[in-house]
Amino acid sequence: MAGTIEVLVPGGQANPGPPLGPELGPTPVDVQAVVNEINEQTAAFDGTEVPVTVTYDDDGSFEIEVGVPPTAALIKDEVGFETGSGVPNEDFVADITAEQLKKVAEQKLPDLLAYDARNAAKEVAGTCASLGVTVEGEDARTFNERLERGDFDDTFDGAKAAA
Repeated sequence: MAGTIEVLVPGGQANPGPPLGPELGPTPVDVQAVVNEINEQTAAFDGTEVPVTVTYDDDGSFEIEVGVPPTAALIKDEVGFETGSGVPNEDFVADITAEQLKKVAEQKLPDLLAYDARNAAKEVAGTCASLGVTVEGEDARTFNERLERGDFDDTFDGAKAAA
């Protein structure tokens, strides 16, 4: 009997206990092998809750599909704050560096419409603006202009984005 299990696990920290163990125990798969593969595939999301789908067959084979946490969750985890601002245009809750923004953009890139980290960073900056997070000490709404102006070329490998 083949099946699918969907769980949320802390990135890089899955273990054979709940929620995986009880779900996988009655299946023909090697639980520890599943845990090891999940940890390998989710290591970049260290500790952040990551959606994982495990599809298994009767012969014990399995496939793992790792989702990407929401952009807001990645930003919160990277910068270290609990909730966004109720008034993001006026009250700022945190500041993110261009390096941190690039890291979040690279993590989120597979789920975004952007074709590279530079353009993905623009989308992430938009989420920063709605959360009340500044970028390098300035309102996140100005990030795209500053990126195009070349202010962050050292962070984004000096490559200009195609228009």
